[in-house]
Amino acid sequence: MDEQPQANVEAPRASVTGGAVVGEDGLARTPWAYGDPVLVSYYDTEWGLPVHDEAGLFERMSLEGFQAGLSWLTILKKRERFREAFAGFDPETVAGYGEAEIDRLLADAGIIRHRGKIEACINNAARVLELRDEGGLDAFIWSFKPADTPRPRTVAEIPTAGPESAALSKALKRRGFRFVGPTTMYALMEAIGMVDTHLLDSHRRGASGVWSA
Repeated sequence: MDEQPQANVEAPRASVTGGAVVGEDGLARTPWAYGDPVLVSYYDTEWGLPVHDEAGLFERMSLEGFQAGLSWLTILKKRERFREAFAGFDPETVAGYGEAEIDRLLADAGIIRHRGKIEACINNAARVLELRDEGGLDAFIWSFKPADTPRPRTVAEIPTAGPESAALSKALKRRGFRFVGPTTMYALMEAIGMVDTHLLDSHRRGASGVWSA
């Protein structure tokens, strides 16, 4: 992930309404963006922007699966090592991983050493290759784009799942994907701009171009 120099935004003025929080750089953000410069950079430069390339979608799907039960900051700090360990999330390469690669990954302290999640990632890579016969992962995932997007004013108004993420989860599971529950898939939809859950007064609201602010 490309990181840019950041203003001092680690100590923002707190919101008393649950709305966006203004950092010391004067920019309003959804509250989860604070706490570490890595989070701020991710929020300001990447999260919520459309992703359509196969490797990019596979990476984000995989990282959302690895994140289950953990903080997103933990995943972001390990992201570069994840990319190295999983060959840039190239599905053809990852689909060919066997026991030797699984043992290597389980010994790699730079990633999340969870056998079930590692095996799911390898399994899902093979399922991604199968989807190429149906138009590919991009067409499949984006076919579940909802007709509208949330317009939250407060954190409490941000959904954690929806009918479309439930339908996407069900369709993926039917094709053999794992660690793709409705909440995980909603997080993926947020990350790739299929829905816009930036708070209405965040400076990033509408940044994807998919939805009007």
